Amino acid sequence: MRKKIIAGNWKMNNTVGQGICLAKEINLALRVKTPQCTVILCVPHTHISAVEGIIDHDKLFVGGQDCSIYEKGAYTGEVSAEMLFGAGARYVILGHSERRSLCHETADILKTKVGKALMHKLKIIFCVGESLEQREAGKHFSVVEEQLKQSLFHLTDAEFGKIVIAYEPVWAIGTGKTASSAQAQEIHAHIRKTIAAHYGKAIADECSILYGGSMNAGNVKELIAQPDVDGGLIGGAALAANTFLPIVEAY
Repeated sequence: MRKKIIAGNWKMNNTVGQGICLAKEINLALRVKTPQCTVILCVPHTHISAVEGIIDHDKLFVGGQDCSIYEKGAYTGEVSAEMLFGAGARYVILGHSERRSLCHETADILKTKVGKALMHKLKIIFCVGESLEQREAGKHFSVVEEQLKQSLFHLTDAEFGKIVIAYEPVWAIGTGKTASSAQAQEIHAHIRKTIAAHYGKAIADECSILYGGSMNAGNVKELIAQPDVDGGLIGGAALAANTFLPIVEAY
């Protein structure tokens, strides 16, 4: 049975105090109801130690939202994978569409970041996905294939086992649009097929693939009912307990 995962991506939101309050509320709710999935809070770098210090570690994990390509040195503002792990993070998001577009992160940059994260014992939520233009041109399959191949397919079997894939249709992030459950299943199945072609069916069958395009309480059950959708990477709905917890409770 592959792992089912709901990961909240807070992005650049919440002060440390607000983040602590939100994490406490989620943590308390999970003491009452234990879902059959792994729950991860991917918080700003400044929040990691504070949030990690107040959660039940059998209920919640903390993740970072990015890491540096550098180990250490004169790189003002950068945060290394080693620093993330030392602060209490156990996961890190890499390749998010916002990082790819706003920070111009290339496949080679992401390949380096993947190596740094694995070196420092972080599990990786690796994002792939196509723009609206690419979707309408019928290139969505080839786009995700190339994103996987260029940044991940150099890994050993054991290293790839520490990767979670998050499919994010870029056209559905923050727009209120959502891929239909059939569309989500179609491309999740294609991602798994692509992994199987490189690593074999057994490894592909163990890889968790999350849907990252405006999953919410209204569509979560239909989406996670699809055979190749193993949970979600949640954006806006992760910023309040009353919108995040119903998604978790779908499991």
